[in-house]
Amino acid sequence: MNGEIKFEGVGFHYVPGIEVLQDINLEINPGENVALVGSTGAGKSTLVTLIHRFADVTEGKITVDGHDLREVTRKSLVSQMSMVLQDPYLFSGTVKENIRYRHEEASDEAIVDAARDVGAHDFIMALENGYDTELAERGANLSVGQRQLLSFARAIVGNPRILILDEATANIDTHTEILIQKALRRVLEDRTSIVIAHRLSTIRDADKIVVVNQGRVAEVGTHQELLELGGVYARLHAVNYGLRTDKSPGTFDEAALAPSPADDN
Repeated sequence: MNGEIKFEGVGFHYVPGIEVLQDINLEINPGENVALVGSTGAGKSTLVTLIHRFADVTEGKITVDGHDLREVTRKSLVSQMSMVLQDPYLFSGTVKENIRYRHEEASDEAIVDAARDVGAHDFIMALENGYDTELAERGANLSVGQRQLLSFARAIVGNPRILILDEATANIDTHTEILIQKALRRVLEDRTSIVIAHRLSTIRDADKIVVVNQGRVAEVGTHQELLELGGVYARLHAVNYGLRTDKSPGTFDEAALAPSPADDN
């Protein structure tokens, strides 16, 4: 798998007549890092749900390397695609078992290599029994940042060509934030990646930013291109860089994505 993804006239609804996505046309090149931004309910999560085939399109088609996703088995997709959720799923079991989840063929060496790659190895080795340490349900005996690093290790242990990531928004300490940003760069390297992005640092580094608004693709471009466009993304960026003092810098104020009257003309 090369990792080329195309949306061609894609529409989707859960209830007939109530469209969640409408006329989505988008091309993601192999190895490209794409950031999805938009307000809650805009359709970002639905887009990645369709790519991962948790549901099928109701109009148009999505292709991966030219193959209609509806003709690709879930088993085949899982072997080539990983998804990291904002709240990582960790279960009661060892650290090693959690990283190996859905990749039972992964050797102990591959697990350690994946953990090293994302910066998780040191904290794992500091645990009572290292990789054999038992985790509480949902990883309750780990910090938010540690859970995220384990989820990154799990995501790359199978060496997927496509990675889908819903970036965590939880408050974490500065040291862990730096570790996670380094891990994120390593995880996204040389893979087609789609990130539901909340941090401006992640978005600025993306090859392509896709702004989703009311079930449609509103804008597509690089960080600089969209700033120069002066539309939805530019307003969002302005809010997050101090033009309003009631918002914390570095994460999105989704209200900034509400269309202005000028956008309707």
